[in-house]
Order: sequence, then C-alpha cells, then structure tokens
Amino acid sequence: MSTFGITALAIGLTACSSAGTASKDGKSPGADPKAASGTVTVWLMDDAQKNWPDLVQQVNDQFAAKYPNVTLKLAYQGWADKVTKLDKAIADGSAPDVVELGNTETMKYVLSGALAPVDRTTFDNSDSWIKALANTCTYQDKLWCVPYYAGARVAIYNAATFQQATGSAEFPKTEADLTAALDKVADKNKADKSYSSLYLPGPYWYAAMSYVAAYGGSIAKFDSSGNWHGTLHDAKSQQGISHFVDLVRKYTKGDLTVNEQNQFESMARGRAGSFYGNGYEAASVVAPGTGDPSLKDTVKMATMPGPDGKPLPTFIGGSDLAVTAKSTQVELASDWVRMFTSTKSQQTLADKDILPNNLTQLNPLKNKPTTAAAANAVPDAWFTPLAPGWGAIEKQKILPDMLTGILKGKSVDQATKDADAAIDQLINKAS
Repeated sequence: MSTFGITALAIGLTACSSAGTASKDGKSPGADPKAASGTVTVWLMDDAQKNWPDLVQQVNDQFAAKYPNVTLKLAYQGWADKVTKLDKAIADGSAPDVVELGNTETMKYVLSGALAPVDRTTFDNSDSWIKALANTCTYQDKLWCVPYYAGARVAIYNAATFQQATGSAEFPKTEADLTAALDKVADKNKADKSYSSLYLPGPYWYAAMSYVAAYGGSIAKFDSSGNWHGTLHDAKSQQGISHFVDLVRKYTKGDLTVNEQNQFESMARGRAGSFYGNGYEAASVVAPGTGDPSLKDTVKMATMPGPDGKPLPTFIGGSDLAVTAKSTQVELASDWVRMFTSTKSQQTLADKDILPNNLTQLNPLKNKPTTAAAANAVPDAWFTPLAPGWGAIEKQKILPDMLTGILKGKSVDQATKDADAAIDQLINKAS
C-alpha cells in the first residue's frame, strides 16, 4: 500500500462479465454475454495508474471484446482519502461495484456488511494464494474479496555508498554487521548534517511492529473470553519498540516525527545510504520525475537483518479486490475481478517485480535478484490483528502517535500502556 494524493480519472468503455444480474439501467446477459448492458464502476488505487497501466488496459480490452454493450467506469483513487470517500459512497448509495482495498482495510467492510461474498473456486490460482493475504479476505469460512498483489518490505540501499564507506557493495546479513556498516557510512558523510546512513522515520509503525514481531511480541491478542486486547505493553513488545526507537535516534537525521510516505526521496536526494521500504519504493528512487535516474545501477534491495540473527519479519502488505454488497451487477463485477486477477494478469505484475497473489507465480521471483529479498520474506510475514476495530485503530493513528510520543520524550512503558488502553477501547467494536 502506498499513500499518495488522490488522482481521479474516469473513462468510459464497454466491458462486463460472463454472467450478470439485471442492473437498474441495463438487462441481464442471460446465456449471451453480448446481451449484457448497463454500467460497472471500478475504483482502483493510483498505484495501478502509475505502475501497471498496461495491465488495466489489457483487462479492459478483454472485457470490451467479450461484453460490448456494458460500460465500465474506472476511477483511480489515492490512499490518503479513499476510505473517507468510500464510506460516504456506501452511505449515500453511490458505491462502486468493484473497489480495491488495502489488506488492512478489508475486515472493516466485511464486518459492516458492505461486501458481497465471492466464490473462491472460480478464481485462478486460488488453491495457492498466499495464505496471509487470503486470510485478509476470509471471515466465517466465506471469501469476501480476492487477493490482488502482495507486498513485503526490504532493505533498499545505495551500493556505491556502502562500497565507498565499508569496502563492500553487499548489504550486511546480520544486524551487528549492519550497524557497524551504518556507522562507517555515517562517518563518511558526517559533513552533511542532514544525512542518514539508515533513514528510519519515527512514526513508521510497520517497521516498528516488525521489530516487535522479531522479539516475539504483538500488537494485540485474542483471549479466551472472546475479545481482543492490546499487548504493546508486554515485555517482548516493549523490547521491539525500544530497539526500533534506538535505531531511529542513532541513524536518522532531521525531523523524527515525519512519516514514511515519501521516504524514498531521502535517497533520491542523496541524503540517505539506506532505508526500509516496499520494493516499489526502490523504483521511485530512480524514476524520472520522482527520483534520480543516475542512481539506477547503484540502488539495490536486500533482506533486512533483524535483532535475533534472523531476517527482520516483514508486514505482509498488498491489496485485495472486493465487490460491494449493494452492487446491482455483482456477477459482472466479480468477473471483472476474475479477469484482473487471472494467471495472465498476475504474470504481468510479476514481470514488473510486483509480488503476485499466489505461491506458484511467486516462487520464480525468489531467485530473481530484484525480487528475491521481498519474495523470500513473504512466507514468514506478520499481519495486523484481524479484529473488528482495527480500521478505527489505524484511522486514529494510535501506533504512529505512540511512536512519536516516545521520540518526544515519553517513556516506552507509559506510551505502550496508553496505546494498549486506546486499542482496547476500539479493537472489539466494528468500525
């Protein structure tokens, strides 16, 4: 998932699916797909517009050829305000037929009854979907959305910078070796007071919770009474948070309260030797417009070492595609999702170094230099609690605010105690 401002694009074209229900402005296709008519509205995040517009066009063309009398209206959304827009659209009856959801957003809409169930067996590769991703779409043994793509965070670094400072262009494999290398990179660039050998934003809760996971801690647990409760104040969780905060304070320069949304810019502007991010952020570092293309051959990805001698556990990021419950074109919308997540479509993503939704197509990426670190991190990835109120916890920024409070001087003990209290107020209530 990413967080960019909203870019809206609406296009009209003809498309639909193999079997449809009647719509308010059209008619059921029956056995003949060419008899289908009406409109199917799709909301995709602007990542697709920026990074794989050819896939979108490929599927749209496939739809248009099969269902020439149905109009597809596609709008690109931004992560910053998609949830607010979607909530409003659901409330006023103007929700899209298909919507892309970040995998931490799905449970909110499942529990509120906003999504229509879909038949897992009708989608390609469903028997090998990445389990952690499929879990974000599953509730009470029903499937409420379809895994779209996966994301895993890795170390992104300037190999030339590490070569100059340490004598090796390889990223260290243990944290002890990493901190020794970071010290050398920092010393080599000490004339620039804004330079971070490891740029690790203070409110970056995905990174902080990876260290929590490394120590065996957790954000929250489901107890025997049938309720969730916050566990950040537990000793193991506190160890992970303290470790993360120590790294931030030691290696990150500048305003420690700035979040990670545009962290790639630190490296693109020559102010960071490394950072921890999604694989696509490496592409942003070197892309024309967003970054510095001259760094193309020096920006590399590697596995981020954790504090326990093992790789740092990564958050299993990614997106899912859902059909909204009030759609008048549920079957048609489901077929659009079916085409967009087909084996062919997933291969288009894999060819762009985006992690596909299934292990069959993921496995070859484990041996590809540009994707190995992320692809190999997926099996041991962690995920946020699949709890009714998780969406509200994210919306209220409880974890980023906890981290910012610590960096401003609040004790880890008090900050985690307060965060658990806030989590307990929200986590068991459908948001």
